[in-house]
Amino acid sequence: MPSGLVVKSTGSWYTVRADDGMTVECRIRGKFRMSGLRTTNPVAAGDRVEFEWVEQGRTGSITDIAPRKNYIIRKSSNLSHEAHILAANLDKAYLIITLKFPETPVEFVDRFLVTAEAYSVPVCLVFNKTDLYTGSDTEALSVLEKTYGEIGYEILRTSVPEGLNLDRLREMTRGKISLFSGNSGVGKSSLINALNPSCSLKTGEISDFHHKGKHTTTFAEMIALEDGGYIIDTPGIKGFGVIRMEKTELSHFFPEIFSMSSNCQYYNCHHVSEPGCAVKTAVQQGLIMPSRYNSYLNLFLEEDEKYRAAY
Repeated sequence: MPSGLVVKSTGSWYTVRADDGMTVECRIRGKFRMSGLRTTNPVAAGDRVEFEWVEQGRTGSITDIAPRKNYIIRKSSNLSHEAHILAANLDKAYLIITLKFPETPVEFVDRFLVTAEAYSVPVCLVFNKTDLYTGSDTEALSVLEKTYGEIGYEILRTSVPEGLNLDRLREMTRGKISLFSGNSGVGKSSLINALNPSCSLKTGEISDFHHKGKHTTTFAEMIALEDGGYIIDTPGIKGFGVIRMEKTELSHFFPEIFSMSSNCQYYNCHHVSEPGCAVKTAVQQGLIMPSRYNSYLNLFLEEDEKYRAAY
């Protein structure tokens, strides 16, 4: 049975690049589920699949999905479904962040990182559009770089107009399967165009009123790089809802909180209101950033229905 790589997912059709180099438009045969989890897209960009021909040389039917080494998943904005898989089988995810035009919320960053930790996806935080930053913005950027760098995350500053670190980003993605994700308007498409000039992805404008980006990418799609490898370009995300996480395990996905938790008075400390909590003490002493702890608390305390209404 022929097999290949899913390079585009529209929700109803999946573009598969077969191992023989042919591109085939496929639908799904039957139902695929992840341990009973309802998803908007049971097959995602980056999946390896088997398919059979429906119309020889034209269309096919996906019959099986190979086990994934990892994936990025979030709560779906469609309330009739539970989850949406952004991409699968990633060498690294690049979260594109901007401090202005638009401003990426810190909690959005933390939610993405928690999910990446939970599903074994390495992340590089890319602070883009640095050519637009003023003195106060640069100071804020330095704080964020220090915060996440000390936790252990890879950090990169980029600017397309100035060409800042584009060569380094090109080298980092060469020969790899990389996910580019972030809010609308942070410059994902501009970065991909700069890395791969023959691509010519459509780029959007920033709303003058809301200072937020407008969606230009509609479906997740794998873009072949001239030097080898793929970048998975995803639609801009407004909010990032985490899924399939037990409250007792949540602290495991905040590395700095998890490393400090071994010093808590109680082995099952939730780091919320328990006495003798080393994590809360570390926050007070500046060893854990308050913004990170607040992100942890919000995830720990929120209720599903309230979260769905907000995100």
